[in-house]
Amino acid sequence: MEKKYHFIGIKGSGMSALALMLKQMGKEVQGSDSTDYYFTQYGLEQAGVPLLPFDEKNIKPDYELIVGNSFNDDNNVEVAFADKNGFPYRRYHEFLGHFMENFTSIGVAGAHGKTTTTGLLSHVMSSAVDTSYLIGDGTGRGNANSKYFVFESDEYQRHFMPYHPEYTIITNIDFDHPDFFHGIEDVTETFQEYAQNISKGIFVYGEDENLRKITAKAPIYYYGFEDKEDYQAKNLIRTTRGSSFDAYFRGEFLGHFVVPTYGKHNVANALAVVGVTHQLGLDMQDIADHMLTFRGVKRRFTEKKVGETIIIDDFAHHPTEIEATLDAARQKYPDREIVAVFQPHTFTRTIAFADDFAKVLDHADTVYLAEIYSSAREVDHHQITAQDLADKVRKPARVIKADNVSPLLDHERAVFVFMGAGNIQKYENAFEKLLGQLTDNVQ
Repeated sequence: MEKKYHFIGIKGSGMSALALMLKQMGKEVQGSDSTDYYFTQYGLEQAGVPLLPFDEKNIKPDYELIVGNSFNDDNNVEVAFADKNGFPYRRYHEFLGHFMENFTSIGVAGAHGKTTTTGLLSHVMSSAVDTSYLIGDGTGRGNANSKYFVFESDEYQRHFMPYHPEYTIITNIDFDHPDFFHGIEDVTETFQEYAQNISKGIFVYGEDENLRKITAKAPIYYYGFEDKEDYQAKNLIRTTRGSSFDAYFRGEFLGHFVVPTYGKHNVANALAVVGVTHQLGLDMQDIADHMLTFRGVKRRFTEKKVGETIIIDDFAHHPTEIEATLDAARQKYPDREIVAVFQPHTFTRTIAFADDFAKVLDHADTVYLAEIYSSAREVDHHQITAQDLADKVRKPARVIKADNVSPLLDHERAVFVFMGAGNIQKYENAFEKLLGQLTDNVQ
């Protein structure tokens, strides 16, 4: 009898995607987590995956245990119970490293843009050929008979080191996770080690000076907008409906591509997808056709409209990501006021990037800051507050609380860009509720 898979911390974005993929492959899957609502649980509920509160009674000796990277015997009763009783378990990245050996695997790595690029690559490949995938927005698709497997390859705490995919995209190298990495040199060295795991092809953004330092046994293909790149995007046109470009491989025209996403960074991501699928020998016209139908991924420039107000939800929590998200909003809504509502994520990141956050937030017309979201793995030493960050922003900036978002009503027909990796959606939901009440009163 096949084992049941039990996920400890199943609502994590990677964990939920893996659980969904195994469920679709016909495996028996369940999981436990906090009872707080998280956006990934909807897909799990729709798939019929049992979601349980943390309890040592959930653990059975014959279960295959997969443990989220945030949990250990100090902060989780199930992990403590497993350790006490000698029940073996694997971390998410350990399980994934073994799992991907069943396919021709393509990892998507990089400091920023992993999830959207993984989503786009998964979309075009699964439309063209049988492909299983794991996306960092909690989405997964599984078929044991798939030839290809596309997944998000995360550098945090060097989690991608057990991965040995045939191909990988590396979108960029940037200093992030200051609670773990010591600086940009440390991050670059980590990606250099990861590159040694790749056997058939590495696709890197050629205009990133740190990526240019990468060496590997596998062929390296550079992509970007300059003539020196192997894969080059020319004749770029950015409109309020998306972006289009012509793709070339070492001077050879591959096709015209339209991607319904915004910002120059997303054109680069799309070009990386073109490069991978070209090397895999897939039909370029097929890829162009499927790229047109891409609808994005969860919490990456996700839009909704309430009356005349546009609300954009985005996972951006690093200065580079915030800059890209605001650039995308400007591209799509050039004639509207752009209001940034940003929740800094972790005290260590806020301290490390305070000046950079202030600089990129100035790309908005008005800025609102939520209180800093603290992770379970850090302590507030009272070195920085959201107000300290607001004081650094040149544009009008103020701090708001989730139980009173009424200051946002001062902006009519604006585009509100809610950004953060914590619980910024509490602020977003409160604002939507407030707008709904106003609409009901008007009617």
